Amino acid sequence: MAYGLLTAVIILLCLKIYALKISAREIAEKFDEKLKTDTNTLIDISSADKDMCRLADSINRQLKILRTEHHRYTLGNRELNTAITNISHDLRTPLTAICGYLDIMKHMDKPPEIAGYLDIIDERAGLMEQLTEELFRFSLILSQDDEYETEDVFVNQVLAESISGFYAVLTEKGITPDIYITENKIIRKLNKTALERVFSNLLNNAVKYSDGDLQITLSDDGEIIFANLAKGLTSVRTEQLFDRFYTVETARNSTGLGLSIAKTLVERMGGKISAEYNNKTLYIRLIF
Repeated sequence: MAYGLLTAVIILLCLKIYALKISAREIAEKFDEKLKTDTNTLIDISSADKDMCRLADSINRQLKILRTEHHRYTLGNRELNTAITNISHDLRTPLTAICGYLDIMKHMDKPPEIAGYLDIIDERAGLMEQLTEELFRFSLILSQDDEYETEDVFVNQVLAESISGFYAVLTEKGITPDIYITENKIIRKLNKTALERVFSNLLNNAVKYSDGDLQITLSDDGEIIFANLAKGLTSVRTEQLFDRFYTVETARNSTGLGLSIAKTLVERMGGKISAEYNNKTLYIRLIF
């Protein structure tokens, strides 16, 4: 009789454990589902076990808090993007007028001292116009759909053309790029315009931050590396390079949006971009 009772207890315990495992599996699956979908439904389980129900209730409370924070972040991000668009748009019109009047005044007869002041004002106005345009483009990129129309893009050619377009700017800064582009055709399903913008932003970043060198590599497996000496950086700062509006202290004439835009575009095309700082050298790696 004792043997039969022990057997019954073991069977009951096994059934209990099995029921708990089912509840745990249900919680795990439904929790993952709730995180991936924007729904207000809560996790419910088939088990009547008090501890498992208490666990599900606790997770549901945290899910409510998480959804509230997510909606607040989404709304705040949308409001920020709208504000950036409106501010940059409002600044463009008066800046265009200022630059137009400055151009007229530069062609008028005036004392040399006044001409010098006008040159300074013209330079600053041009800089403001450039930064405002960058803000406007950034807001447009964020407002676009998550995915781009893609086509077969010859990455080798786009990279070579981008470098060629920046060559004069690089050499003016005393930078002679060391370039290696594989002879293998690297073809990827990408948006060509977005890829050109990514390369442009990375090259512009090198112009601002390089200590006089730049190595650009496109390997046989399609990995793209931009590397340059950057003594003013640290490992901590490198981790922040892709953050919006982040600029290194030594950077001037920058909104801190170039690398953030590049990261957004790369990820929307299904690629990965990362930065690494090693031996006083900044490495930015892209792979599609």
